Amino acid sequence: MEDIKTDIKSLSLEELKAEMKKIGEKPFRAKQLYEWFHVKLARDYDEMTNISKGLKEKLKSGYTYTALKIVEVQTSQIDGTKKYLFELADKSLVESVWMQYHHGNSVCISSQVGCRMGCKFCASTIGGLERGLTPSEMLDQIYAISKDTGERVSNVVVMGTGEPLDNYDNLLKFITLLTDENGLNISQRNITVSTCGIVENMRRLADEDLQITLALSLHGSTQEKRRALMPIADKYDLDEVIAACQYYFEKTGRRITFEYSLVGGVNDMEEDAENLCRLVSGLNCHINLIPVNLIKERDYTASQKKDVMRFKERLEKKHINVTVRREMGRDIDGACGQLRRRHHISDHTSKI
Repeated sequence: MEDIKTDIKSLSLEELKAEMKKIGEKPFRAKQLYEWFHVKLARDYDEMTNISKGLKEKLKSGYTYTALKIVEVQTSQIDGTKKYLFELADKSLVESVWMQYHHGNSVCISSQVGCRMGCKFCASTIGGLERGLTPSEMLDQIYAISKDTGERVSNVVVMGTGEPLDNYDNLLKFITLLTDENGLNISQRNITVSTCGIVENMRRLADEDLQITLALSLHGSTQEKRRALMPIADKYDLDEVIAACQYYFEKTGRRITFEYSLVGGVNDMEEDAENLCRLVSGLNCHINLIPVNLIKERDYTASQKKDVMRFKERLEKKHINVTVRREMGRDIDGACGQLRRRHHISDHTSKI
């Protein structure tokens, strides 16, 4: 049976030092390599000019080096948002989005190939879950976009395809590498991780002593409404989920973000707004209202603009911090999973 090679770009600096010792190299080589991986963002070993030919041969034969291949880039004519489709080493596809804001450049990355959460209005989950991404595959979405745009990324959102807390250990390693002062050194406070509400891992994350923002995909202000849209609500009661949010705030001091996708005639009515106000009463939180992206596989429709604004005004009257998400890249495949799904469909059609 073929040996599984070590994923070198997922190693911490200390782990890399241990690997160098194992293959008979000086410890300082680890620092050089780490800088090539995570600061200079080298796409392969051959770019590494101060690494000997002998060491490069050892690395090529003994380790995998993650460098995602750009399959397609869609650029919005409205605001310059770029949507990337990447191919992984095993030919799987993932999506990422690059967005420009006045406070800096933000990248939204995927954490899994596919998703098993089954949210009714999401394209990412249609084909189910294939696998979780490694730390290096999460990192390299950011690195490849930085190289392609020539711009520094200052904010990272783990809110693309997949449920991040369903890939917990790899997510944690990714955050550690991303925020390492020897690497890109992105502030923990500039990282947001989304979850649809895996309660035990929300509590686990609260205990990790991190300063990242936790965003809960809420989408329903009662257990019944949430269950109609999100199968995970069959496993976790809404009261449990809200209690985990409160615990996260108490442990970290970080305000919770609630993502609330507005679906026309489903969760955008006056009673929904009133129930939402009651649900989050007393919580230090921010509510992000999201007009749902339309996907052809589902028959949901986006709320009308007047209904979105009416919903927002009802929350504001109760002194709840609320915004309507700025719609970036609306003229390209906006919703998570759409670009990847379109490629899968066209590949299948071309083989028939």
